[in-house]
Amino acid sequence: MKEIDKTDLTGDEKKDTASEDQEKENYEKVCFLCHRTESQAGKIISLPGGISVCSDCMQKSFDAMDNPEIRNMLNLQNFTGMKNFPDMGMFNMDILKEQMSSPKGVKKPKKEKKPEAVFDIRSLPAPHRIKAALDDYVIGQEYAKKVISVAVYNHYKRVRTGTNSYDEIEIEKSNMLMIGPTGSGKTYLVKTLSRLLDVPLALADATALTEAGYIGDDVESVLSKLLAAADNDVEKAQTGIVFIDEIDKLAKKPNTNQRDVSGESVQQGLLKLLEGSEVEVPVGATSKNAMVPMTTVNTKNILFICAGAFPGLEDIIKRRLTKSSTMGFESRLKDYYDDDPDILTKASTQDLREYGMIPEFIGRLPMVFALRKLDRDMLVRILKEPKNAILKQYQKLLELDEVRLDFNEGALEAIADEALSRDTGARALRSVIEEFMLDIMYEIPKDDNIGKVLITREYIEHKGGPVVTMRGTADMLLTGESEE
Repeated sequence: MKEIDKTDLTGDEKKDTASEDQEKENYEKVCFLCHRTESQAGKIISLPGGISVCSDCMQKSFDAMDNPEIRNMLNLQNFTGMKNFPDMGMFNMDILKEQMSSPKGVKKPKKEKKPEAVFDIRSLPAPHRIKAALDDYVIGQEYAKKVISVAVYNHYKRVRTGTNSYDEIEIEKSNMLMIGPTGSGKTYLVKTLSRLLDVPLALADATALTEAGYIGDDVESVLSKLLAAADNDVEKAQTGIVFIDEIDKLAKKPNTNQRDVSGESVQQGLLKLLEGSEVEVPVGATSKNAMVPMTTVNTKNILFICAGAFPGLEDIIKRRLTKSSTMGFESRLKDYYDDDPDILTKASTQDLREYGMIPEFIGRLPMVFALRKLDRDMLVRILKEPKNAILKQYQKLLELDEVRLDFNEGALEAIADEALSRDTGARALRSVIEEFMLDIMYEIPKDDNIGKVLITREYIEHKGGPVVTMRGTADMLLTGESEE
């Protein structure tokens, strides 16, 4: 196709050509054979006729031509040029042309702007600075925040030594295991950490992992996510952090008569990753297959953080703690620990082994700590204190409608009490607020004269309604203090 000389075009024609070029930049090429985009498959070669083929498929095509069986099938034994090429009439060229007629390919996904990190890990912020930044978003869990801050600080000091040794003393990494009830902030703590630090962080779910060869994700898919978070930069990924949630779902099943493809076998597959080894990882995919390029990732400098709720672990801990004699002055009754909110902090490796975690796996997670179950006061603080608190989110929503939203202390306590009764931790707070805010969010846009809404305990307990102030009388209140 002859190129257009843009110097001979009129002003309108130049604008049309420029818009077409801009439109083409918004799309990326797609391999005609494996249907992967250029961002997934790498460099894609454009062939005559509008065909685009990735380098992997091109190489496989050349390799196939060297196969004697295929050469005989296509009558290519004496192939020396296009004159001996078999008759292409066996292909329906119209259909083939129709499939290749779109020159645009697949539209490029919009790149999300990542929030700027608070800390540059190369400057190694001190543990107290990391914890202070976490305090702005995570309420309570002081011990857990201290452990994570020290672990991240020590990990990147270790990475900066290069050879991981100082004065011939090799420093080993300290992988972590977080234990805590649902809604206590395990995942939120790590997600907040990832926003604060300028390091690649991969969030993986252990429930999707299966033993190699079975349907599901292999353990290497955990590293594929880390590689993607590092923009396929292997060197950067090798100093990242991997967070594996729901690790308790990998516990050995009581029934040993059948193969445990998503339990003990996955724990064994994760051993080499946690310890530190060179692993073949698929690039741009979560599973290994012939069409996906592979790269080698060394996990020696990757920090692994595992977390799980471990339901039922409390009963195992109680049985161990009450095994001592129940007679005498120092005896403890069977129900002594029933109301202990910090029972999980007493967990030992023995309890985890009885739960179903194999000893080799526990041994590679030397830092084991528990998060406290949230109480009423912590839930009230979670509602209003963090930078992105739930109440602040709703206040922002109504502020867009020029309406002020306030909560008195009685309402906050009632919300916390209702959330405690649901026993799902901080997650229950949003579900409670969604319920009573539904009618308010539905009715307020109807009337432009509403200026302020005050949520009270009576409204939360279904004994009354919210206090609504019209705009004429609310103007003086907009700059004043909220009503109690």
